[in-house]
Amino acid sequence: MAPVVPRFAADLRVQVTSADADGVALTFDDGPHDEGTPAILSILSRANARATFFVIGEQVERRPQLLERIVAEGHLVGLHGYRHRMQMRLTPGQVRADLERGAEAIARVTGELPRWHRPPYGVYSPAGLSAVRAAGMRPLLWSRWGKDWRKFTTPQRIARRVLGELAPGDVILLHDADFYSARDSHRRTEAALQLIMNTLTERKVATVLPV
Repeated sequence: MAPVVPRFAADLRVQVTSADADGVALTFDDGPHDEGTPAILSILSRANARATFFVIGEQVERRPQLLERIVAEGHLVGLHGYRHRMQMRLTPGQVRADLERGAEAIARVTGELPRWHRPPYGVYSPAGLSAVRAAGMRPLLWSRWGKDWRKFTTPQRIARRVLGELAPGDVILLHDADFYSARDSHRRTEAALQLIMNTLTERKVATVLPV
């Protein structure tokens, strides 16, 4: 709910912006994806930009080599869950089990447990938020989003949503996969990201990690 009611995030001490206000933080949810993730990584590489990828454990198990590439190219990995399920629909035990399984999937590939977490749909249950913190992870939502999962959006519209009123410290939400959104939405995200990176370069805005 952070983009809709930021006060909720503040009251619950859930981070929605980057502590490094010298730039903006690019984040990508739902991967890794066979086509979307490599395309996003290539654009980031050409722009010498770093990002945070909130990955899904079951997708990591199917594509561990892509998570290896994300880490090798200097990006940060966070947990988005083992499966893409709304926390409010899960019992406290199910939430904890999902977090543990997702974190273990990441650690088997990277050798490290994730330090950041973002829930599917951007919604924490009380039990979920407690479990994330008990596991030593920090919750991170976002302050700008492209709504790139929609079926009838366009790259231009996605880029405008992200860049309109963009400010230092903003955390940008995009998706590098279409597993849980409109089919081929990652292709629109890819095109939008190129527009976004062109504008950030023109404005001399750096990309940072949400430290």
